[in-house]
Amino acid sequence: MKTNNVFISGDEAVAHGVRLSRPHVIAAYPITPQTITVERLSEMVEQGELKATYMHVESEHSAISATMGASSVGARTFTASSSQGLLYMVEGLHYASGGRFPIVMMNANRSVALPWSIYGDQRDSLSQLDCGWIQVYVEDAQEALDMTIQAFKIAEHAKVLTPMMVNLDGFILTHTYEMVEIPDQEKVDQFLPPFETPNKMCFEQPKNMAFSSQPDDNTEFKYQQHVAVMDAIEVAETTDREFGQHFGRTYGGMTEEYRCEDAEAVLVTLGSITGTVRVVVDQLREKGLKVGLLKIRYMRPFPEKQIMDLSQRIKAIGVIDKDISFGYEGTIFTNVNSALSKTERTLFKKNFVGGLGGRDITKAEIEKMFTDLLDGIAGKQQETVEFFNLKVATNG
Repeated sequence: MKTNNVFISGDEAVAHGVRLSRPHVIAAYPITPQTITVERLSEMVEQGELKATYMHVESEHSAISATMGASSVGARTFTASSSQGLLYMVEGLHYASGGRFPIVMMNANRSVALPWSIYGDQRDSLSQLDCGWIQVYVEDAQEALDMTIQAFKIAEHAKVLTPMMVNLDGFILTHTYEMVEIPDQEKVDQFLPPFETPNKMCFEQPKNMAFSSQPDDNTEFKYQQHVAVMDAIEVAETTDREFGQHFGRTYGGMTEEYRCEDAEAVLVTLGSITGTVRVVVDQLREKGLKVGLLKIRYMRPFPEKQIMDLSQRIKAIGVIDKDISFGYEGTIFTNVNSALSKTERTLFKKNFVGGLGGRDITKAEIEKMFTDLLDGIAGKQQETVEFFNLKVATNG
């Protein structure tokens, strides 16, 4: 297999993944920290490396609208956004999923206002878990490139036909550089077939699309959407295995366990923080502590089964949330806790909220999280939602 190892950012890795996937239409509106992705794609189109229609639209709302229009005539489509831009798209996100348009979007995770911030947390995409899109979160630039290619195959699968969002942590992944293997176009073409869908406008087979419904049939359409996203579990796991056969890299499907075989305490992660937690797990293992890591890759569909299975082997679980549902708890913790509630197993649980607005989560803080979990097993900690490393204690 021909390969090309290059030193690029996460944004550029996504651009190469899109190029290799041969989209017909790219609708672009730049927003930090996503901008580099659409800039590189514009250069690829201009230089003839990618044969596609590049639409530089005037807003994020127009970007999602343009991709829906293109998808409705059978075109493979891509767009990208971040933060306030993603929120500006929200009306279109529901239209896209309800219309069963398998658009692929890269979202550069970034905090949302106010206070205004260009730095990264995951509040933008996690606030949109109910919009009907498949959501996957990547750990590094290589996974970003590979998942972009996989995303087209998953979204366009006949059982799925659902838009998909590939999430990268802003700046931590989008703007940092690392070695990335870019696969050969011929191998990608063998893995990802041309886009075909019955869900398109066609003179030979006319159909009604993006229509209204009455109360007595609306539920059936929403049920079909739900089934399609649930079917994406098997499709995503199969696609990941097939990707490994073609390219020698696989990511474990819905989740990835690290040193969980005999672990007593496990931290659950989403995105780039996974790499730091993995280092801390190794350090604590050297000290004889039985700790492990569960990397969640998909938030929708949610890996309920994997979490329930893990719960049978451990004594404590903690969840790192770079998000907060104000007045309650972190969104990832809510989903994990829901899965755990469906088992008869009783675990010590704790939610660690941090990294908001781009604040670093350090190895020392992660080690303290593991210490809290182990203390919880011993009855020395309470199950709480903790904003760790607050500079000033406040009541409001």
